[in-house]
Amino acid sequence: MATIRDVAKLAGLSVATVSRAINGSGYVSEESRKKIDNAIKDLDFRPNEVARSLYQKKSKLVGLLLPDISNPFFPLLAKGVEDFLQAKGYQVILGNVQENPERANDYLHAFNQNNVAGVLSAVDNDYAFYDSVHPLVFLDRVGKDSEYSIHADDVAGGALAATTVLKRKTKEIIVISGPKEIDRSQERLQGVLSVLNQQKSNYYIVNSASFLLEDAIITAQAVFEQFPQVDTVIAPSDIHAIALIQEAYRRNIKVPDALQVIGYDDIPISNLVVPPLTTIHQPAYEMGYKGAEMLYQLMNGQKVMQKKLVLPTRLVKRDTLRKKEAQ
Repeated sequence: MATIRDVAKLAGLSVATVSRAINGSGYVSEESRKKIDNAIKDLDFRPNEVARSLYQKKSKLVGLLLPDISNPFFPLLAKGVEDFLQAKGYQVILGNVQENPERANDYLHAFNQNNVAGVLSAVDNDYAFYDSVHPLVFLDRVGKDSEYSIHADDVAGGALAATTVLKRKTKEIIVISGPKEIDRSQERLQGVLSVLNQQKSNYYIVNSASFLLEDAIITAQAVFEQFPQVDTVIAPSDIHAIALIQEAYRRNIKVPDALQVIGYDDIPISNLVVPPLTTIHQPAYEMGYKGAEMLYQLMNGQKVMQKKLVLPTRLVKRDTLRKKEAQ
């Protein structure tokens, strides 16, 4: 692996001159810069980002906190983050919290130790200690006190899910509520219930402890055990909806004839299950990309025109709702 001394030797310059050019810490003539750039390219030299960050007190590293990378929604969000930041010359350090507050704070401490230039977080700001983190942009799971944030319109998304279901014949509607401590989850529920209550529909609520797959499976089993006559389920995520479809299959319940299900997120696998899942799309990739753009502006002293950005949701029609609509 090439070193800064190798670059200096090939360029015919001093190590100090090469260091000034790389770190932007002093004057270097245009002719010398060209020699250094050519040497770096020829040697495929990559500066030690940690060492450089210690010198500059600023790095080309960005921290990204995710609640659970086993949920396909969050890797899609992370892809949007990486696509934007890598094009700008930044590298992303991933922190997979797994819904654990202690892990969230451990990662934030590690980010600080590595002098990250900024942090993007999809972990609620009631969940970890962000006092020492700046700049900071929240993605998806956004608390009320978040200064810079981007998320989908979950109230509208929940309302759209309920409105779509009520266009089909329903007998017993089960609404699965996501975790109570997550604001986005509760806004999603708020949107669902606003429509059901307005239409005076009969429904029951089943609470789920988290968006983790294991809790989604437990919740799916609870739905069928508590409500054996259920014929319609409004799920808080595609993970929950897919768990319901699988549990229905094990119980020999046909979807959508005997049980219709609508999900939320539109993760890639939702189009691959049988039958393909009707769901509410929230733009995970765009959320990550635009959130990274917002953080980039903050890191580079640029003006952020819109501090709180809300993205629209939309219905994706597939095959888990009954075709025939109520008259």
